[in-house]
Amino acid sequence: MKAKIARVLVANRGEIAVRVIRACREAGIEAVAVYSEADAAARHVLAADAAVPIGPAPAAESYLVHDKIIAAAHEVGADAIHPGFGFLSENPDFAEAVVAAGLIWIGPPPEVIRVMGSKTAARERMIAADVPVVPGFQATGDEPLAVYADEAEKLGYPVLVKASAGGGGKGMRAVDRPEALAEALEGARHEAQSAFGDPTVYLEKLLARPRHIEFQVFGDAHGDVVHLYERECSIQRRHQKIVEEAPSVALTEELRARMGSAAVQAAQAVSYEGAGTVEFMLDEDGSFYFLEMNTRIQVEHPITELTTGVDLVEWQILVAGGEPLPLSQDEIPRHGHAIECRIYAEDPARDFMPATGRIAFAEEPGGPGVRVDSGVGSGDEISAYYDPMIAKLVVYGMDRDHAIRRMSRALADYVLLGVTTNLAFLQDVLAHSAFHEGDTTTDFIDTHMPDWGVAEAPALDSESARLAVVAAALHHRSHSTAGNGAETTTSQGDLYSPWRGGDGWGR
Repeated sequence: MKAKIARVLVANRGEIAVRVIRACREAGIEAVAVYSEADAAARHVLAADAAVPIGPAPAAESYLVHDKIIAAAHEVGADAIHPGFGFLSENPDFAEAVVAAGLIWIGPPPEVIRVMGSKTAARERMIAADVPVVPGFQATGDEPLAVYADEAEKLGYPVLVKASAGGGGKGMRAVDRPEALAEALEGARHEAQSAFGDPTVYLEKLLARPRHIEFQVFGDAHGDVVHLYERECSIQRRHQKIVEEAPSVALTEELRARMGSAAVQAAQAVSYEGAGTVEFMLDEDGSFYFLEMNTRIQVEHPITELTTGVDLVEWQILVAGGEPLPLSQDEIPRHGHAIECRIYAEDPARDFMPATGRIAFAEEPGGPGVRVDSGVGSGDEISAYYDPMIAKLVVYGMDRDHAIRRMSRALADYVLLGVTTNLAFLQDVLAHSAFHEGDTTTDFIDTHMPDWGVAEAPALDSESARLAVVAAALHHRSHSTAGNGAETTTSQGDLYSPWRGGDGWGR
């Protein structure tokens, strides 16, 4: 691979940092990690060629401090900085600081991040570029309640209050009646100010049962833009994705072509460079609307990699180094079906409340067509300082049915003891008849699994908890190596199994 980038500093942690380091290794590029005090022995630190400490555990004192990251890059002689996703990946001020420091920013130009990071500014750009957008009301932030009320009546309830600078479901409220609007506006503004430092909110028409379809796009400095097809991300909790798949069962080839063309058109409208994602809402009648653009690599990028054979992180590095896109639109293949499940330390039976604790034992599934992107393992701590995602479990199958069977098996084989996880919940999602039928709209969980939960296990003292972990680990190993063809008993019928959710022992 010919590129002027010889050493990359990865300004992130966890599984995405490990993923970027792996891509650098395969490209013959040195990778440098940064780490907080809490991450001194983390997997991404051990995987890198070098590592630089950047401060205390809180992200605001380490991973979010511009000067510390740039100083670390200079200290190790890095040529470029890769931000991963989250943290500073969509911060235009940081991107500008990286460029001003004489380093290569592995991402789109800062001015593009700034424009597309504002939902209202992005909508305006898309309207000007003839990309369809959800009907809405563009607010400046100074309008009184009466103006919002009038506009909501024009749009017709239900409506969605959204933060202009929002993302990840923050600063968002659904409103189904006029009398609930004032409280929704106040709550969304408060959350938006806290999360993004900008209380501006606007209104969108809330579609009844839409699908969330996103297209992976890529642009280079030579003016070329392509898409790498779609991902369906409709299975969500609290407006955050937990199951993604490619391709979408809802798209005909004609609709796929139109949506792909609109995604490229959106990227071209802002002279996009690097990896990005154009997100659409697909209505039941086949109409689709621009939702937002993520100006970074996505959490769910592996399913695109499995169905196209393209290493998207390698493409990021190539394009940042000034190289043209490796493939034209006509040369990008598409085959098979891929599904990704996000494995979180959280309790689905308690409104997906994040969980903390030490992973006493971890065993990742394997086999053909199974990929696990993870940043933690046995003995690692899931702390309150960072996002509780443990791993991304990704499978590839010849078709959707094959992929579902493979994912179901992989979820059943995944062992995570010592902390509450969403593994059992994800198994039930994959087993649900509506999922098998492709009825995967954004209200899937609320419609089909509103009362999901498992019987609460009796509390265990610390010594009992330790013995339960050991017993469960030994039980799993004996069943996984028995080779007698018998089905392993699941935890669903065993009230005392530590696999059931572990409220008493897994915290």
